[in-house]
Amino acid sequence: MTVGLSDGSVSIVSFLESKLEIQEEWKAHDFELWTTAFDIHQPNLVYTGSDDCKFSCWDLRDGPSNLVFQNSKAHKMGVCCIQKSSHDPNSLVTGSYDETLRLWDLRTISKPVNETSIGLGGGVWRVKHHPYIPNLVLAACMHNGFAIVSIKGNEAQVLETYKKHDSLAYGADWQKGEANHRVERTKPIVATCSFYDKLVRIWKPENEINL
Repeated sequence: MTVGLSDGSVSIVSFLESKLEIQEEWKAHDFELWTTAFDIHQPNLVYTGSDDCKFSCWDLRDGPSNLVFQNSKAHKMGVCCIQKSSHDPNSLVTGSYDETLRLWDLRTISKPVNETSIGLGGGVWRVKHHPYIPNLVLAACMHNGFAIVSIKGNEAQVLETYKKHDSLAYGADWQKGEANHRVERTKPIVATCSFYDKLVRIWKPENEINL
């Protein structure tokens, strides 16, 4: 597991025989670490995002103090979430308090390219790629509800928004499993949750999204 800490550090933690052990820990950022994630295609790489507006990548093979890259210009506020696409090993999205969802091209890992961006009207606190549909992203946008976004090439488009929560949009995910593979099911199932009201909602998009 990779764990972000409020002092800007990141820990790599192992879970063996019912015991948690810290394998590595280092100071990754100047301010609070909001998000960290392994690269699902290259598990030696760890991504971090922080309140210092920096989006970073670290290679565990080289020692944690040796950065692969650190981008400090794209995000205008803290980086809240990072998720690699399971469909494209060169694609990654980030969300930020600056209300923007960004798509990154990682083909040159030392200098990732911000391919496209889209404003979602609220801090992008959580993002989830659809497990089966490429280029489809679900985003929790804090004060502006939830958004389903299509990203194709250099174009990003909001397909649908969901605003039936009365509190901060904080968590979101797609239904996984065999049920979502059925031909007759044309609408994926979404779960969303909000902060202060402790509310979870299960819903389907109103628009057709072909699986």
